[in-house]
Amino acid sequence: MTTTTEPGDEQSGPGLGAIMSERHRLINVAYRLLGSLADAEDVVQETYARWYAMSPGARRAVESPGAWLVTVAGRICLNQLGSARARRETYVGDWIPEPLPEPGEWITGRSGAGGTDPADRVTLDESVTMAFLVVLDAMTPAERVAFVLHDVFRYPFAEIAEIVGRTPAACRQLASSARRRIRTAQTPAGPSAGQADIVRRFSTAWQAKDIDALIGLLDPDAVATADGGGLAVTHPQPIVGGERIARAYTEIARRSGDRTTFLECTVNGLPGLVTRRDGDIVTVFAFEIAGERIRRIWAVRNPEKLRPWRVGRGTT
Repeated sequence: MTTTTEPGDEQSGPGLGAIMSERHRLINVAYRLLGSLADAEDVVQETYARWYAMSPGARRAVESPGAWLVTVAGRICLNQLGSARARRETYVGDWIPEPLPEPGEWITGRSGAGGTDPADRVTLDESVTMAFLVVLDAMTPAERVAFVLHDVFRYPFAEIAEIVGRTPAACRQLASSARRRIRTAQTPAGPSAGQADIVRRFSTAWQAKDIDALIGLLDPDAVATADGGGLAVTHPQPIVGGERIARAYTEIARRSGDRTTFLECTVNGLPGLVTRRDGDIVTVFAFEIAGERIRRIWAVRNPEKLRPWRVGRGTT
């Protein structure tokens, strides 16, 4: 995990700029490992706290500060992944990874202050699509760490072994097992433009309460999952079957009336939807599309997971 850093002064080790320049990479690693931007920010904050808790001499002795930071962040994430399994047992309803808008659209900072910090943006690629994150969430913590660090960020198994506390050979096996999970679950995706057209047609049919059109856009075995976290009303169980989803969503549209508006957007790098009620974003929808039909819908309504979408957006 080598990295280039600026030389610091003789008393404190690497300069502040060199250390803080690692923040973007740490956010990207932690989000993929945890599926939550809020938790990723906490991990990065804790990682930096541990760095500056060391004496200046100890910091000077670190040969590669970037490698040290990723190692510490990885260990914190590994611990959090273990405890997250216990927390999920008490989570109300289904848990879906936190959705992300396009980097240029979000505003970070828990205080709600305006301004976008580029260091807080997660780079959107195939490794953060909702379908990918859902598969990652089904892995064991060690599998997830080994796979993400090796296959996504290209770190060697010898260094990953230091994080998960296993041999490099064992880490290689963990990543191989994770790869098999990915291959089994992966759906060939069509071009983004084609996916956007299907999402657009879905939005139009939904607003028109056109059950037949919705059924035509949904795979017969489609699954719709919602995450309200006990803080927003959702269907308590996943809805299975294209026709059942079409009828359920049509009923939602009827109940919502004219107060709800739909907006096409990018969700975790792919075409998605958001719905607004009285100008406030209340739901973010991510889709998995196979061929010409929607195979999976993930609807995130938990307001705690919509922070990057809601802060500073107003009613534009």
